[in-house]
Amino acid sequence: MARARAGTTKTKRGNGAGVKPSTETYRHPEATNLLRPDVGTQAQFKKKKAPAPYRYDSSLSPVFEWDGQNPAREKGEELIARILGAGVPETKAGELQDPEARIKALEADLEKAKAAGRELRSFSRPFLNWAGKAERLSFDVPTLPLFVHERLSTKAIIETLVGHRKDRQMDMFELFGDPQHSVADQVLRAYEYKDDWVNRMILGDSMVVMNSLLQYEGLGGQVQMIYMDPPYGVKFGSNFQPFVRKRDVKHNEDEDMTREPEMVKAYRDTWELGLHSYLTYLRDRLLVAKELLAPMGSIIVQIGDENVHHVREILDEVFGAENTVSMIGFRKTASSSGDRLSSVADCLLWYAKDLERLKYRQLYLAKTLSGAGGGQYTWVETSEGTRRRATKDELADPPDGLKFLRPDQLTSQRPAQDGDLRSFGFEGRVFAPGKGTFKTDETGMKALDAAGRLMVIGNTLCYVRYLEDFPAFPLSNMWEDTTTSGFSDPKQYVVQTNPTVIERCIQMTTDPGDLVLDPTCGSGATAYVAELWGRRWITIDTSRVPLALARQRLLTATFDYYQLKEESRGPAGGFVYRRKQNQKGEEVGGIVPHVTLKSVANNEPADEVVLVDRPEVVSKITRVSGPFCVEATIPTPVDFEGDGTKESDSTEYGSFLDRMLEILRRSPVLQLGNGRTVTLRNIRPPAKSLTVSAEAEIPASATGRANLTDTVMEAAEKGGGLLTLSEKTAAIVFGPENGAVSEKLVYQAAREAHAKSTYDHLFVIGFAIQPNARKLVEDCESIVGIPATYLQMTPDVMMGDLLKTMRSSQIFSVCGLPEVKVRSATKDGNPTYQVELLGLDVFDPATMEAEHRKGDDVPAWLLDTDYNDLCFHVCQAFFPRTAAWDNLKRALKASYEETVWDHLAGTISAPFDAGEQGQIAVKVIDDRGNELLVVKRLP
Repeated sequence: MARARAGTTKTKRGNGAGVKPSTETYRHPEATNLLRPDVGTQAQFKKKKAPAPYRYDSSLSPVFEWDGQNPAREKGEELIARILGAGVPETKAGELQDPEARIKALEADLEKAKAAGRELRSFSRPFLNWAGKAERLSFDVPTLPLFVHERLSTKAIIETLVGHRKDRQMDMFELFGDPQHSVADQVLRAYEYKDDWVNRMILGDSMVVMNSLLQYEGLGGQVQMIYMDPPYGVKFGSNFQPFVRKRDVKHNEDEDMTREPEMVKAYRDTWELGLHSYLTYLRDRLLVAKELLAPMGSIIVQIGDENVHHVREILDEVFGAENTVSMIGFRKTASSSGDRLSSVADCLLWYAKDLERLKYRQLYLAKTLSGAGGGQYTWVETSEGTRRRATKDELADPPDGLKFLRPDQLTSQRPAQDGDLRSFGFEGRVFAPGKGTFKTDETGMKALDAAGRLMVIGNTLCYVRYLEDFPAFPLSNMWEDTTTSGFSDPKQYVVQTNPTVIERCIQMTTDPGDLVLDPTCGSGATAYVAELWGRRWITIDTSRVPLALARQRLLTATFDYYQLKEESRGPAGGFVYRRKQNQKGEEVGGIVPHVTLKSVANNEPADEVVLVDRPEVVSKITRVSGPFCVEATIPTPVDFEGDGTKESDSTEYGSFLDRMLEILRRSPVLQLGNGRTVTLRNIRPPAKSLTVSAEAEIPASATGRANLTDTVMEAAEKGGGLLTLSEKTAAIVFGPENGAVSEKLVYQAAREAHAKSTYDHLFVIGFAIQPNARKLVEDCESIVGIPATYLQMTPDVMMGDLLKTMRSSQIFSVCGLPEVKVRSATKDGNPTYQVELLGLDVFDPATMEAEHRKGDDVPAWLLDTDYNDLCFHVCQAFFPRTAAWDNLKRALKASYEETVWDHLAGTISAPFDAGEQGQIAVKVIDDRGNELLVVKRLP
């Protein structure tokens, strides 16, 4: 039955007297991942691949012309020739002397002809057309490798609470699911080695990531279920969340404007193609997603009523209308305001990769009197055996001693045949089945009579069906019980879906251990539910904000530990189900009896039905999320000159610089935090330069007025003119179009800017930056002699003319490095360390000063106590603003002292021992989801 909605008693978790609760995770020993390299090996990674082409079905071309230049004509001619040529070729007639073999060959050839005919007929299928579709019969997707940026494990974090001892280093790597491959293996044998499965959270465009899974990892045909929750239309309001703390996003509000390419390109209603672009976006991603699905797999697309008709037509086109499984309506809210009919429901469009091979698991809901599944049980049987209609009070509040029942059909509409029972005597009357026949023979009817299963309603003999015969009923395609009430868990994301909806989709289409993919991560609900039910998962998002929210949700989640049939196989071996009753005799286990007319008539044991959402719970174990990693499609870092593999590198980079200059002129406002900005003026290419990309004027800070003498101020005011302050000149260097800013690029640009002496500051602008390069930016003034600031550039700068319609200036934002303090102490004669997050130093190029933000004013900060410069292992995770760890704290309060949890909600880490690397790394997540990393050597 649907979890927590079945209306039945659920087994409660108890710790038992004197028994401390333990934590466990689910692992998937039978599944493997191909080795993906750590992000620290980007510079050495050379296994590049060309973009992958994807072609649409040419028979669905919007314009089908036999006499035009259309590939469908050649396909049509081929199919016609195949139909006309049906039959065994004469050249093979001598080889088929056996008549039976000849007949089989003819039948096989006829089937091929029929298949060709069906395909030819598909040419005349109706189709959805939109602007740009006719001109685009194929598309290319960049093939980029995935690099592992973080490894996370709740159990590893818990282990650090009791001390981070050196002798447990290998155990810690095991908890993280880190195979510890050498740098050489990661560079030379990436995507060759098979490692144990680790669940995955991936930052990047969903289509690029899915293509990487196909081309680099060969995951085609291995995903059992895809759950896609795209925005419902071209309006971005209520579809996106640009900040970690802000969930009241409104349409067309400038401050809420998202600037991420996948979102803006597909949904921004100011884009010239509007809905047409939205449809192209969906069709492209559905086509790539189809390649990932297993033969028995399903894809379920969540959509609203605005475009459900269009999306269904696209799914028909990509997956075939013959593979439609169902359209499910689910209630999302109890009420909604509006000028006309309120919209309180959304839709799920369910399609199979191949309907004939679909994996399907029936779900059940609990029957309730006068409600779902039990509305017809309006009769009662007293303890004396008297049967009568139930009163309203009895239906509203069932008293003890009554059995609720309903009369059911005893006859079948099947035409009578020789030997069928044509009459039966009961209570002094003879009853006939009419034009049909009784559902059982005379022996069966007598067995029903002996069991008290017959009753008369008017002139009709009926079968008595009790409510407890089967306390459940099959789930249909209308879900009324999925609203989000005010008493449920608060939303973490603006478009967060009720987990019940996703639970049912996963339970209907997958088994424990199967792989679930969500290319629209959002709040991480699909990953959370997949983890809850022992499925493997991959979730993708182009924005860092939802990934930051999903990371916290998974790290701090607790789950019931469902008993495994085969511990050695993990969830893939299945869960344990048992039949159980509570004190009232109600079925509360995962196996329930199903008493049928057939079983009573034949004196057979009742059938047993497994309720897949009611596995056995091991009460003394608190389950936490298994290890998972954060990956991204960030290309290899390159320097100004390119990587040297193509002669066109300098030409391509020159074109990129021209575009970047134009974008910077359109959006010259740099975001400094706390609502403050600085506007660049007179942005231009330098007269002569080797590395510097551009230069611009920075207005002197407003604080400069206070430094002027009163005489000068008074003179300016008396003169009636504006006081003009001197401006400063800044050098600008852009990072590569397809890579992270390297340390070499920063150093070369800083040296040149300092040598010219006309520049007061250096701006380094990039999509991503290496840690070493970021450190050099922070220390640039002391090392090279000129101060520098790194500006994070959002990827949507590649949108071209679309930027003309964007009012919001959030393309470039300044973010500083975390300020941390390392403390040392001695415990049991051994040195230990603690890290305190003091805050963030955000550099303000307008005032040439740093602004300090306290450590408790960040959404999250993470600590790697033994950073290896390759990948960030989250040994401790802190959420100062929230009580994110409270669930786990309550579950394990008997195992750990109160003080250990205080660390994870504050700004000071728990004590830890030094690791082999002798250095730590601190990563801070800001409100925009940006990740700010600082590395410190241990004293």
